[in-house]
Amino acid sequence: MSVVYDWFVSTFHGLPRELAALIISMVPLVELRGGIIFSKLVDLELWRAALFCIIGNIIPIPFILLFIKQIFKWMKKNKFLGKIANWFEEKAMKKSDKFKNGEFVALILFVGIPLPGTGAWMGSLIASLLEMDIKKAIIAELIGLVMASAIMLTIFYAFPEVFTKLFHI
Repeated sequence: MSVVYDWFVSTFHGLPRELAALIISMVPLVELRGGIIFSKLVDLELWRAALFCIIGNIIPIPFILLFIKQIFKWMKKNKFLGKIANWFEEKAMKKSDKFKNGEFVALILFVGIPLPGTGAWMGSLIASLLEMDIKKAIIAELIGLVMASAIMLTIFYAFPEVFTKLFHI
């Protein structure tokens, strides 16, 4: 996994570590999980990692909740972009079954348990497609982000042997 480390370092060379962690946490699929891993790789203090990664992952949430349907509608006018929009919608709707009963708690858990395919981006997409109340969705996602950051920070900061084995450092 030193390839991951080398990529992170070369891509974000020259940026303050906090800003790099914030930017990484904004990226879909990578999100807060990747930001925390990067933070540990560059020896960012735990509290700084938590703060900047959570902020970075929060930034896209309102934009996704408010504008994703319009963006997808626009994307569908283009053959290639339409395929991407349809793929995201299908992926989100498949995961939305978990939200049928107790959408608030389901969204917290969906965002808060750091597994592949979960997180704030997909949670926001699902909440938007299900037309969940925006205030409830934001609160649920904020709680989920705190939960996910606590899990990730515990794994990578409290148990550094897990980190070193995973990344061969």
